[in-house]
Amino acid sequence: MAESERILLNHYKLPSLFPAEWPTEKDESDASSDEEKKSKPLPRVPSTKVKDAKSKRMSRSRFSVLERSASRAGSVPGSQKTRDGHENIVQKDEADPLGMTASVVNTLRRRGLPVEDDAEYRISHDLSGNRFLLSSTTFSPALFLSKVHNEASTDQLLQGLDFLSRSIEKKSASLKVLVEDNFQRFIKAKATIDNVYNEMRTQGADPEVEKRSRPHSRHASSSSWKHSRHPSGPFSPNNKTQLDEKKKNALLKESEYGVQGIKMPLTEVSIKAEEVWGPALGGREREESLKGILTALERHRGLFEVAGAVQDAIKRKDYETLVEEHNRARRFADDARDVASRSNYNNTELTDAEVHQILITARMWADVEEHVGLFKRETRKRLADVGSGKQTGADDSKPEEYLELIGVLLQLGVEENPITFWLQSRSENLKSKLARTAEFSKVQIEVLRRRLANNDKPSLKTSAAYLRSAASRERQNPANMDSRKVIEFWDFVSSSMNSLLASQNGVVGEVVEYWDIAQSFINGSAQRRLPVGIDKRSREHLDLSADSVEDLQNRTIDLVNILRETVFIFFADPPIDDLSAILSPVPETPATPKSATLSPLDKTKFNFDPANPPPPSPLRGASWEKYAFWPPYANALSGTHYLSKFLVLVGTACGDMASLSIIKRDPQHVEMLKSLIGAVRERCIQAVCAAWETDAENAKGLEDWIRSSERNDITNMPDRFVAVEREIVTGMQRICYLQEARGSMKEGAEVDVLVPPPQKVIQTVRSQFVKSLYKGLSGMVENAERRNKTDDGINDDDPDGLIIPARSGYTDFSASATVDSSSKNVRKLLTLSNLQHLRKDLIAFLLTHFETSFSVKLTDESKTIRDVVSQIDARLFQSYTRPLVDRLATIIRTGVADPAWAPRGRRPEDARPYVYNVLLALVTVQSEVSITAVAVPDHVLTKHILSYLLEQVCVALMEAFKARSSGGGGGSSGALYTLPMLMQATLDLEFLAQTLVVYTTEKASSVQTQIYKELDERTDSEARGSLQRELPEMKKTLKSLRERTRGEFACFKRQRGRKETTERPPSRN
Repeated sequence: MAESERILLNHYKLPSLFPAEWPTEKDESDASSDEEKKSKPLPRVPSTKVKDAKSKRMSRSRFSVLERSASRAGSVPGSQKTRDGHENIVQKDEADPLGMTASVVNTLRRRGLPVEDDAEYRISHDLSGNRFLLSSTTFSPALFLSKVHNEASTDQLLQGLDFLSRSIEKKSASLKVLVEDNFQRFIKAKATIDNVYNEMRTQGADPEVEKRSRPHSRHASSSSWKHSRHPSGPFSPNNKTQLDEKKKNALLKESEYGVQGIKMPLTEVSIKAEEVWGPALGGREREESLKGILTALERHRGLFEVAGAVQDAIKRKDYETLVEEHNRARRFADDARDVASRSNYNNTELTDAEVHQILITARMWADVEEHVGLFKRETRKRLADVGSGKQTGADDSKPEEYLELIGVLLQLGVEENPITFWLQSRSENLKSKLARTAEFSKVQIEVLRRRLANNDKPSLKTSAAYLRSAASRERQNPANMDSRKVIEFWDFVSSSMNSLLASQNGVVGEVVEYWDIAQSFINGSAQRRLPVGIDKRSREHLDLSADSVEDLQNRTIDLVNILRETVFIFFADPPIDDLSAILSPVPETPATPKSATLSPLDKTKFNFDPANPPPPSPLRGASWEKYAFWPPYANALSGTHYLSKFLVLVGTACGDMASLSIIKRDPQHVEMLKSLIGAVRERCIQAVCAAWETDAENAKGLEDWIRSSERNDITNMPDRFVAVEREIVTGMQRICYLQEARGSMKEGAEVDVLVPPPQKVIQTVRSQFVKSLYKGLSGMVENAERRNKTDDGINDDDPDGLIIPARSGYTDFSASATVDSSSKNVRKLLTLSNLQHLRKDLIAFLLTHFETSFSVKLTDESKTIRDVVSQIDARLFQSYTRPLVDRLATIIRTGVADPAWAPRGRRPEDARPYVYNVLLALVTVQSEVSITAVAVPDHVLTKHILSYLLEQVCVALMEAFKARSSGGGGGSSGALYTLPMLMQATLDLEFLAQTLVVYTTEKASSVQTQIYKELDERTDSEARGSLQRELPEMKKTLKSLRERTRGEFACFKRQRGRKETTERPPSRN
């Protein structure tokens, strides 16, 4: 199948058995030679040459058969054309003579050798002449085996040898049969060829002589037979002329073998060509000159290559090759100068070769100097912009980019010192970057600050929700400390401070690194890695002059001063009023990312309409309005968290700058850095204290009227308030002492700029600490004393919704029930319990924490705080007990003044109703207090309240008895207490005192004693004596009353196994 396909392709001369279109060469081959002659215009020839033209046409027509035969010979299947257009009967392709493949050309194609398609490839690889085809005369067995059968095994080659032997035997037999079958044809072809040759050789000779001299032949040629029909001989009229014409084309020596007829035209054409092309071709001298130039080119090939090599090395940034090629070009130039110098010295003329060398070298050196000069200018620009770090992705073993560029310039040779040039450019870039970063960060921060200031003030609930994060488990997460926009503001300020003051990737780090590099160049350690150039021409640039050293020192000091002033202005100055700088075009600086700039077109959160910029923040008298670094409405929790980090950055940056040798040797610069830390610290503390005061006012929002999970007698308010205070105190301690900055400073720092805070700052913090406690506790009392909701559900005294209404329906007074915060008495009782917990435990913890954090003793402050807590507790206690005292006093006063109070019989058998009313009122109070404060039975708050009420009841009884004896009770004026009245008063007083004996205090006992004295003064001696005799019976009556009311007033009894509290209730007067 493959063999048949190959035969078809070669026969029809097609590239494929399924062509997509008709080959154009088939159209061209259809045109006959006659048609081509008709299409061509006939040239004009002289009349004298018409006969010659006719004779030539007749001569051509005689051999037209042979010509057509020859033309048909080119149509052998598989034949190919040569470069000059002639066809070759050697086929384009054939089967493998070893029988392994069907096509040799296809095999070569698969091996990547396009020997059939690419003629230039065949010539360049010596593959022309079909050296792979066995039918070709240029067939190369070695090449055939090495290319076609380079992977064949020995067994395969042996099999191929057998196949080739059988093929040769088969073709030999076929050839023998062909010769035997066509022997007569071969003989006729041989005779025809001989006749044609003889006719061409004897053309123009005498026929008679030819006949005599020609031997007899059995076969006459057809041409001889044709001539014999016409009369010809020496007597023929046209014989002479015909013989002369034929002799011109005869293959004889006399006719120059047939070229005599065209010799004259050829000579004329040659002369004409010489006239036309002679000047163009030039003469021998020009030829010799060209040969000399060619020889010079071959001799000085390196001169022509060096300029291209230099340009290529510049494009590839191959500095080593660039220096090598430049040195090579310099050597060529030196050689040419030496040649000219020797000729001038010896007073001799230059040879052509020397002239060529000088001219070529001059041209080469001019090109190299042009390329190198352009490279130097571009390298200077790069050197002015390059930083001091390594290139991104560069190998650690390679030097920094600035050292590499400096080294290249030194090797190429420069007039200006590249070391000082880079150091000066680097300082200018740092100044520009510093100014750009600081100015635009300041403007961006002001944009954020104005947007926050123009928002509404957050509600008390919102502010309190963020303060509660101090008591949560995620209190270290900044996102929970304040609102999202405030945290975004702090984060942006933090990133700006880091870009300015960070030791890594910050301007301060770059300044420190810059001085370290400058110092290495000053002391000469960095120059050890730099080359000295050709013939040590750049050695003068390696040593810095005294002026250059002083300039570098001044530049470093300027950078430090600019940094210090920038930080100070940011923290000390108020917010900026003019935002026009945000729209002014600022050129980009090297090593400054484009993202660091602020443009109205940038799609960031800092965008704003240039025609409508953010308006200035309204002046409401808030404390944050005078701080550019403080976000409006931010709390102290987020402030201490972030400002402590900022102070760490400032302290570390000042320590790094103070460690510079140029700075630490001047005490004035060190003191300025210390002053910067002190000023920033004081400014931050002022801002935090202002926010701390606001947070203390908002601390009342921490109350949610939900019992604490640890103690049921208190709410979550005390723990949350203490947690807020603790976090703020801890943050203030970090701001004041900068311990983290001290730990992050370089080891072995000789200069310590982190001075402790002055006493003024500590005193400010102490005062604000006491003030915040007072405001927080006052807020607790304010929550308790808010009015309840009116009937229409509106509470004008509770705009923040701090009073959570109780659930509708039945109220469960168990310990796990929700607190009825709508009840003012419940709120007051819980607040009293909270205050007692704060006074007893939490306040002491806060004081200890503050003293430990700041290493101070809060002696005076502790007394002040305790007095404040006592005052607030007394105020709330009076607020709760005053209505109760008034109610009890009214009951007692009315009961004693009642005319029915005096007993009708001789001995009273029971206490008066008002006594039971008083006891029932106290039972209600005891139940309310016990249910609200349910930590433990006999809670101290219950005893305090009932003891106080007992004292007030005794006072009310004394006043009532006094009023009755003076006539205010409805009796006669100035009437004395009779024995029954005296016994009734004694029975009422003793029944109350013994029923409430658990809550008896010294004051209550003293008042009771005073009552007896008052009664004694208002009776006679007879009644007093009778009273003494009636005491045993009265004791029995009193005991009987106690037994009867044991169940009703069991709540006033002391339970067994319960320890008596040793704490006396404070005075409530």
